[in-house]
Amino acid sequence: MPTPNLTIIRQQLDRIVGPAPWYWKTFPSFHSLSGQNFVWTHHGEQGPLAYLITLAPEHEPNRPRLALNTYCRPFLASPHSLGIWCPEGRNLRLAAFEVDQLKAFDLAEIAGWFKQSSDRIFATSTPVADFEVPLSLTPGMHKIEVPTDLATIDELIVPTSYKAMNADDPAFALFVIYLQAGLVEVLPQKWFTAAQYEVGKQWITRAARDKESHRIFGECFGTGTFLLEDDGCRLAEWLERRP
Repeated sequence: MPTPNLTIIRQQLDRIVGPAPWYWKTFPSFHSLSGQNFVWTHHGEQGPLAYLITLAPEHEPNRPRLALNTYCRPFLASPHSLGIWCPEGRNLRLAAFEVDQLKAFDLAEIAGWFKQSSDRIFATSTPVADFEVPLSLTPGMHKIEVPTDLATIDELIVPTSYKAMNADDPAFALFVIYLQAGLVEVLPQKWFTAAQYEVGKQWITRAARDKESHRIFGECFGTGTFLLEDDGCRLAEWLERRP
């Protein structure tokens, strides 16, 4: 495989989508099929709308169509539809919305919602696709049933906590979901263990694949940015190490 160009990888890092609400500025903005431009809004850190992330037409920012709770990450499911992935108990949920079909709601409807609900996604319209992947899957490749509206995506790399039996077992994994192929590959991060890191305070927030070298790189909150070995399970090097 080609040698990774670390300069280019560092430039790509800032564009990787991370979890709501902390990484909301990385969320994709886009035009719907009707031509409306949709944008994301973070509603501050105080009051009944604290940490609320909403999606609304640019010309109607106070008439949102979608709200996201913590740990949600949006992605483009097609040029005009939006996918969301998030943890749901011991499963990973993936949903897709046709944005033009989403109905507007008043911000007052969801004031304080995050404090009262374990739901990750709020919308008054149902998604066009919705399915779950168990987080209990063993390492390796598994077949999954993917709804048609999400089967346009080639690859989605999902960092998630992983059940460790002892302090030397991987406490995090990357679920590499090949939606077009109907497959998911589970890559336990053998370097990320409770013996080596403060699990909870430190966690893998986002990851992506370098198109040239095909190596996975990403960010570990509280630690730095990293590059993995070819197997996607072992740490090759730190691109930037934070104290």
